[in-house]
Amino acid sequence: MSRHRHRRRTPQRKPQHQVVTRALLAGGLVAALGAGLGVWASSDDGTAPTGSAASRQAAAGTSAAGDGGASAAARAASPTPSRSYALSTTPRTIPAVRSHTPARGPGWRPQATHRVVVSDASLTDEGRLVAGELGLTYAGEKNDVRAGDLRLALNDDEGANPESYTMTVRGGRVTVSAPSDAGVFYGTRTLKQEVHGGGTAPEGVVRDQPAKPQRGFTLDIARKYFSPAWIEDRVRELGDLKYNQLGLHFSDDQAFRIESSSHPEIVSGLHLTKAQVKKIVDLAASRHITVVPEIDSPGHLGAVLAAHPELQLRNASGVATRGAIDISKDDSANLLDDLLDEYADVFPGAYWHLGGDEYQALTVSSPAASYPQLAAAARTRYGSGAGVADLTTGWLNDRADTVRAHDRTMRVWNDGFFRGTSVRPASDLVVAYWTGKEIGARTPVEYLSAGRKVLNYNDEYLYYVLGEPNDFAYPTGQRIYQQWTPRVLRGTTPVAAKYDAQILGGSLSVWCDLANSQTQAQVAAGIRMPLRATSQKLWDAGTPPLTWAQFTALAQKLG
Repeated sequence: MSRHRHRRRTPQRKPQHQVVTRALLAGGLVAALGAGLGVWASSDDGTAPTGSAASRQAAAGTSAAGDGGASAAARAASPTPSRSYALSTTPRTIPAVRSHTPARGPGWRPQATHRVVVSDASLTDEGRLVAGELGLTYAGEKNDVRAGDLRLALNDDEGANPESYTMTVRGGRVTVSAPSDAGVFYGTRTLKQEVHGGGTAPEGVVRDQPAKPQRGFTLDIARKYFSPAWIEDRVRELGDLKYNQLGLHFSDDQAFRIESSSHPEIVSGLHLTKAQVKKIVDLAASRHITVVPEIDSPGHLGAVLAAHPELQLRNASGVATRGAIDISKDDSANLLDDLLDEYADVFPGAYWHLGGDEYQALTVSSPAASYPQLAAAARTRYGSGAGVADLTTGWLNDRADTVRAHDRTMRVWNDGFFRGTSVRPASDLVVAYWTGKEIGARTPVEYLSAGRKVLNYNDEYLYYVLGEPNDFAYPTGQRIYQQWTPRVLRGTTPVAAKYDAQILGGSLSVWCDLANSQTQAQVAAGIRMPLRATSQKLWDAGTPPLTWAQFTALAQKLG
């Protein structure tokens, strides 16, 4: 409903003694009613709000219309307090909303008497969550309309971004509608930030949607143990910032951090139980976050190999190669497939990270000479011209077959793809591009021009590496906010805009190379602004509407 400017009634000019008398009367009336007279809102039809002093006064005047001219004169001389609302301003949230159409009105502020109602039972979780957060009453599916309602609704906007939403604040009520429950959830995140700390959701219409469909945070829990409570806190933080993925790297040389029934011998003493993981996964799902597991192979398997030394890769001199499994052995493949099958039930989301980086057999000058068993296995399987890189590519393809049977979309680190191999990586593998420093490094454009889809893990901006080894520097929110976009896949130079649609999104990542360099609390504090800046740029890659100083102040205000 539109709001109209309330027209003041102008009293007729009276003799001076009448003006003085009426001024004294009016002054007494104002004193009795209080200063609140000056801030009454006009209603849609230009009258004072129902139940206000002005409306009661008007009603009394109408009933007394037969009292004669004196009463009419008194009514004409009595002021009718009112005001017109200024146009609302765009709400300030993280990430910023993409569009806001302002309107005139008081906006909306949550009260304990207000209800949250839903149009569909599938929105029950979203409704209960926001009701609890804002101190409202969850009323379930309702078709009636009451003052102060927050209504959550699904719409039939076919072809719309499923994570888009519209939020309308009008007439003392709020409606959040979207094509999916995820979109509705993001609308409630915007509303939650708007009213944070006793604020008001501004009158008008927000139309919002993310630029990128995959917005992630990756956590290395293999090299450093993070408590379930800490991870759950991050899930809540991610949800409020409209992230939709949490990557868990839980197997590496240092530890294997999740309970296993198929291979309990590989699990480290300090680990997460499956019950704890389920709680994390369920909490994430309630925030529309998919947990993406990573068991990195064929490198970074030191913890697994500590329990299976017979599968350790050794060079021609019999020296063990750190973290590398011998991919010429069938038992190696069987072990990994056991784990992939087992954890598919633990992590039911749509995505899986296969790893594939830094297999040390391919970092030496002559892999075939250093690892003759791998070269022989490559020739046996793929023909006389095949090499160790072919065997490694085949290993990843085989693991992809195992995961694909569980209907997952898979990603592989960019240094798990190799040039000049006769064996081609599976076509459905997404490139997780993190570095251009590896041997034989290829630019992002080589993957994009070949039609690959890519995720942005750019180690120049998005790698929070504990202890800052190997020239890493802790990322700053300011650099991300002011310089990075999803098209900046390597270094500081963006790829051409024509590739934008192939870049699915990105991830800020915490890697615990020197695990004791920071406590859990220090990590949480250190990633706070990088997380917020990355959220902004994945939601809207354009120039942010706020300066960095304003953005920082807003983050401080929102908590």
